[in-house]
Amino acid sequence: MGMDEIIEVANQNPVTWLATVEEQVPHVRGLLLWFADETGFYYHTASSKPLAEQLARNGAVEAAFHHTAGSFGDSKMLRVNGKVEFVHDPALEQRLCEERPWVLANRAVRSDTEVCIFRIARGSCHFWELTANGREREIPRVTFP
Repeated sequence: MGMDEIIEVANQNPVTWLATVEEQVPHVRGLLLWFADETGFYYHTASSKPLAEQLARNGAVEAAFHHTAGSFGDSKMLRVNGKVEFVHDPALEQRLCEERPWVLANRAVRSDTEVCIFRIARGSCHFWELTANGREREIPRVTFP
């Protein structure tokens, strides 16, 4: 297992369950991964959402992706944990608006909010499969930047 395989699985299975923590209470929500590359796992949200506030206060997160290969018995889960960084890059913001035009529509509805691009930029990843059930501590992990 290497980072190339991890990036490929994440990009092919963009539905993500992202966990944050606020005042020692976990919060999990579904998000669509925008993209993953060697610099991290990229997402976006609105500045007015509780998610943006939670990330600003405590950037520790875990994301889970489910990849089904044929049958559920052959499926695997990719788990990524690390720290979030907010990304302020006009070129990336332009790319987001081109690739996901509904972001502009949402911004028009709420003029008091901005788009927050964030990435999980440092952390570790691993695949979990049913064959590893009960032996999670033995699963090799890949660290990224």
